[in-house]
Amino acid sequence: MTAVQIKEEIQKALNDMPETALADVLNFLKQFQTHPFDQSTLDNNLKKIMSEDKGLLERLAK
Repeated sequence: MTAVQIKEEIQKALNDMPETALADVLNFLKQFQTHPFDQSTLDNNLKKIMSEDKGLLERLAK
């Protein structure tokens, strides 16, 4: 998947999220702009969040 495709998928997901969750997502993303991170750590943490909180994320997207 290309960067453009990933951004398009993120945009689709954001369009379906309730406004209250958007602030949390924005704060999460801003953390990565201000603090250097290890890509492998980010990948592992994101996979963990996606697998553990799949149900919550699906409910938030409704």
